[in-house]
Amino acid sequence: MINPLPLLRFRPLGIDTAHEYVVYMNAGCHICRSEGFAAQARLVVSANGRSIIATLNTVKGNLLGIDEASLSLSAQRALNLHEHDNLAFSHVPVLQSESYLRAKIYGQRLAPSELSAIINDTVAGRLSDLHLAAFVSACAGERLDIDETVALTRAMVAAGATLDWGSHPIVDKHCVGGLPGNRTTPIVVAIVSACGLTMPKTSSRAITSPAGTADTMEVLAPVNLDLAGIRRVVGNTGGCVVWGGAMQLSPADDILIQVERPLDLDSDGQLVASILSKKLAAGSDQVLIDIPVGPTAKVRTLETATRLQARLLAVGTQLGIHVQVMITDGRQPIGRGVGPALEARDVLQVLQNAPQAPADLRERALLLAARLLEMGAAAPPGQGMALAMATLDNGNAWRQFQAICEAQGGMRQVPQAPLTQPVLAVQAGQVQDIDSRTLARIAKLAGAPQSKAAGLDLHVRLGDTVITGQPLFTIHAEAPGELRYAQAYAAEQTSVITLDTDHGQD
Repeated sequence: MINPLPLLRFRPLGIDTAHEYVVYMNAGCHICRSEGFAAQARLVVSANGRSIIATLNTVKGNLLGIDEASLSLSAQRALNLHEHDNLAFSHVPVLQSESYLRAKIYGQRLAPSELSAIINDTVAGRLSDLHLAAFVSACAGERLDIDETVALTRAMVAAGATLDWGSHPIVDKHCVGGLPGNRTTPIVVAIVSACGLTMPKTSSRAITSPAGTADTMEVLAPVNLDLAGIRRVVGNTGGCVVWGGAMQLSPADDILIQVERPLDLDSDGQLVASILSKKLAAGSDQVLIDIPVGPTAKVRTLETATRLQARLLAVGTQLGIHVQVMITDGRQPIGRGVGPALEARDVLQVLQNAPQAPADLRERALLLAARLLEMGAAAPPGQGMALAMATLDNGNAWRQFQAICEAQGGMRQVPQAPLTQPVLAVQAGQVQDIDSRTLARIAKLAGAPQSKAAGLDLHVRLGDTVITGQPLFTIHAEAPGELRYAQAYAAEQTSVITLDTDHGQD
């Protein structure tokens, strides 16, 4: 009996392509020749009763035999493959979502069903990164109107899991990003939940930054909880800070973000859909959005922030979420630490009311917590700040945070990097500008977020007067090579911290 589909044996190569499904074949294999498969072709790959669509890469030489094929790790997991499993291949059927994608490229408005088709095929892995890059580009700028943004948000929610807490209000906050060290979430969750509100915070890991909230929280407690674990923690404490990726909440958002970031494309419509789809999926109905504005933040002008605010409010209203927006100062990093462990240290210092706690991190967390307390009716209008400050000052927030960490699996010790290197001021002056993006790059070169203790400590703020030889920041690393990389890059960046030398003295 002849199998109707050509077969090759699976050989694992351990190639990581993030979320994209890729299949590897010897260019001279009989399947490539008989089926006319060429590099970058899209194929249906089947095994173990499952099928995916993958992009073909061909191999010349002896890495793969002519009767073998390999798959990227994400594709291997999707098919539950083991070495020597048989793989079957066929041509990809026509995807209707591709025609909708082309329509958007040519400037047409998309109906809710058309956006749903694109999102469903995205999550199922049927669209390649090339398709997704085209979709992201076609939506950039102002090419998604309000109705499309609402439809895109709903499609992203529908394509993943959702949480229902069976009560109201459920409060949440989100920062659009761009500020290193802006790790207010653990502090806000502790304050707000200590005051009786429910705040099940799902957070992301870093994609291009030195640390995401989940990376920082993971220094202090486990974050890879499943749905049952989250319900248990929130049921016991009223709050949590966990990694959202473990639950597939709006999984299309995670995929699209990984395509958007290398392109450095920001679309108001896609940003709003990204934020609100996660909040809807997490069951939140009272959402506070922090938009820092600064020359090296994600949002660089007040005009852009105001436009984004209007869209967030309009879309939130149509989706039944009460959204409030705070436009905040984003001209410099928040706190001192940049990197998971250093940010975790700052968080603990604020919660413990330590004398050396970063004042700006404390103030921003209190500002956000105060607004959420009023939104959730835990405090009357105008009284949120007094309640937030009292909860932090009397130690209730710290006790609540410890309870959350224990419920998530136990509190951990913050690691310290074995290697440090200060970067000194080469002249005296007053700090005029701080380049947040360059500082983030230095922290990443030092090993963050993969090396939890790596990153940097910032020693100056805007307006500070420094003298020649004074440390501006200190690089932390776990490996000598990474310390050298970060130090060499920092030495080349003459404008990472700009000094007004007319106001300095030696």
